[in-house]
Amino acid sequence: MRILVVGAGAVGGYFGGRLSQADRDVTFLVRPRRAEQIQAQGLRILSSFHGDFTVRPKTITAAQIVSPYDIIFLSVKSYALTTAIDDFAPAVGPGTVIIPVLNGMHHMDVLTERFGENSVLGGVCLVATEIDSQGRIVQLADFQSLTYGGLDGKKTTRIEAVHNSFRGAGFDAAVSGDILRDMWQKWVWLASLGAITCLLDGNIGEIVAVPGGAELTLSVFRECAAIAGACGYPLSETFLAEKSPQLTAPSSPLTTSMYRDLKEHAPVEVDSILGDPIERGWKHGVSAPLLQAAFVRLAIYQRGRAAVKAAGT
Repeated sequence: MRILVVGAGAVGGYFGGRLSQADRDVTFLVRPRRAEQIQAQGLRILSSFHGDFTVRPKTITAAQIVSPYDIIFLSVKSYALTTAIDDFAPAVGPGTVIIPVLNGMHHMDVLTERFGENSVLGGVCLVATEIDSQGRIVQLADFQSLTYGGLDGKKTTRIEAVHNSFRGAGFDAAVSGDILRDMWQKWVWLASLGAITCLLDGNIGEIVAVPGGAELTLSVFRECAAIAGACGYPLSETFLAEKSPQLTAPSSPLTTSMYRDLKEHAPVEVDSILGDPIERGWKHGVSAPLLQAAFVRLAIYQRGRAAVKAAGT
């Protein structure tokens, strides 16, 4: 199957690179500057866990798309979603499957409205990667999994074809029978961890080392879990029991990409990861004051960053 990976950033570049390394038919939809970099240096992945490698995949810009692809793997940041959709739209045909792995759920509303529910699968990826100053993708932890499934929970021949393309490609791949619940679980986890680390400006170990820090962290987790439950996706006791100790582990360096973006003065996904669940909670009568505090803190940061950028231009 022909696979179009939208973007060659930390996530798309990693999974697309693994697929390319496994000789899948992969093309990266990228900006001209990134295309030139990949053509000149290759797509380079550095991993002390699974081995370094370099591939030289096909690249294409939006203006060069001339026919549909079978699979579109979408992993851009939420604030780049609208532009990305306009870029890859010509690659969507009657049989195209779009697999987004963005954080949150807002993107699912946008994609299904534009392309229809039949064209969109749910997706969850677990990987810790970043791009260094040389454009290389660096893996920060050993986990690397990709889960996908139909919004109705059914396993179709089309989903099986997608699975055949992804499995055995150097990362853990699985079909889920309840992908929306899986997406909510990841969202609760990221929102909780991102909110508390960004709000209190520290990793989990630093936060829980201060009296009251662990309770604040668990309070955010309970707020996010309450929102998920009110929206029809209650979290299992197993999930809660597994994740709670990770949020209170002494000396833990645990953070999220949102925290790393904040520390690097980069844009953050505040609306999709924090703002959206707050609004969904309000609709069901659920308030989340700590989550709201983190949202306000990051919204102020985001506006300040935009003002500085505008002044510089």
